[in-house]
Amino acid sequence: MNLAIGSALIALFALSIPIAVAIALTAVIGLYFFSSVPLMVVPQRMFVGLDSFPLMAVPFFILAGHIMSNGGIATRMVEFARSLVGGIQGGLACTCVVTCMMFAAISGSSVATTFAIGAILIPAMVARGYPPPMAASIQASSSELGIIIPPSVPLILYGVSTETSITQLFLAGFGPGLLIGGALIVMVIIWCRIKDYGTHDGDLRSPIWPAFRSAFLALLMPVIIIGGIYGGIFTPTEASAVAVLYGLFLGMVVYRTIKLSDLPRIFRESALSAGSIMLIIAAASILSFVIGRSGLASDIGVWAQSTFDNRYTFLLAINMLLLVVGMFIETSAAILILAPILAPIAIGFGIDPVHFGIVIVVNLALGMFTPPLGVNLFAAAQVAKLPVEQLFRFLLSPVLTIITCLMLITYVPMISLFLRDLLF
Repeated sequence: MNLAIGSALIALFALSIPIAVAIALTAVIGLYFFSSVPLMVVPQRMFVGLDSFPLMAVPFFILAGHIMSNGGIATRMVEFARSLVGGIQGGLACTCVVTCMMFAAISGSSVATTFAIGAILIPAMVARGYPPPMAASIQASSSELGIIIPPSVPLILYGVSTETSITQLFLAGFGPGLLIGGALIVMVIIWCRIKDYGTHDGDLRSPIWPAFRSAFLALLMPVIIIGGIYGGIFTPTEASAVAVLYGLFLGMVVYRTIKLSDLPRIFRESALSAGSIMLIIAAASILSFVIGRSGLASDIGVWAQSTFDNRYTFLLAINMLLLVVGMFIETSAAILILAPILAPIAIGFGIDPVHFGIVIVVNLALGMFTPPLGVNLFAAAQVAKLPVEQLFRFLLSPVLTIITCLMLITYVPMISLFLRDLLF
């Protein structure tokens, strides 16, 4: 049964069947041919999979991200980031990384970050002499911070699927996010100096104080969200609703960049994005039920215990597996399928489940801008109006930089856990 389930899933993915449909069909095949459980359990388990209060945060954070993208907040963040780092050679590329770090703390989505920030900074970098593929690759790699720095939809999905504290996962995301962001800034500075790009980036640099005043209310959003969660004022789910209301207040009342007539379009786009993820969650719920009945999780656990001598070799193997998985399978689906299987095994090796969640998400974040199916890569290419293959040769430096950070995050758990351990 286990071999049949795995083969069916791989075959359906290879046939480019939509992810949610492929997962649900695999579960139905497993139940129909290899189980006595009636198919009536399929809609029941799919409903149970969605009947979770923490999951309500997913559509709300997606809606908040769309509101931010349309509300003029991205432009103000770009100007503030440029005032901080725009005066050095390669400052515009550094501005891209810093802005993505700030926007990630609002949107929780790497694709939303790519479109919102890329629409401003990719043309700006090209106008300053950066090769268009290089500008797009910097944007694509920086945007992956959107699923690492909290609030993060993949961290919510990991927490729900493994019953791990979402609050602790959010705390654990800060260290890795700052590490990767800092490493990318160092990389682009060295890159620009070697290639002699960005020598005049400081010409249009804004004074820090006016840029800060303009962006202050936008920068206040992550403070409200994260501060409210850790101050015990509201839960992560309630924080997502607060983010929507605050975003609407900024966009419609303060900045007046969102009109009442824009709301149906924003709600429709958000509903489509959230609907696709929720459908994947529902499908993954029934597949997890089938996998649980098949004994696959326990079989993998026994195999892992007999194959790997210690947690370090196990983590190395997990990194190799997830780097490949992330290149071919959508992040949400990969988390929902693999996390419930791998997390108990990791705990058996003495690995903290919060740390393991960060390792999984950082791995899959890397897959979001690597070929052949990196969604950020396609989004950045679309913004830059380039064939995606033109970006490939500019990806080596960002990929190696983030892999180096991934190894540090994997084998130095304190990078992820120091804030969690300080507060819990």
